[in-house]
Amino acid sequence: MLDYMKMILMKVSFNKTLFEKELRKALNVIPTIEVPDFRTWCYQQFARLYRRVLKRVFGELSLGV
Repeated sequence: MLDYMKMILMKVSFNKTLFEKELRKALNVIPTIEVPDFRTWCYQQFARLYRRVLKRVFGELSLGV
């Protein structure tokens, strides 16, 4: 599932809104134990384009929102 979600994010990375939507979906599907690795991968791949989106979505996750 993790590899599938990574592939989806790569494919939708051209659109900020779609990227955020799919990132949120991915975090609902990915097992909690895999989230830290997923977070690292996301920052490595998309920090240049979507640092603010990543901070917001992963920040909400850590706050339990």
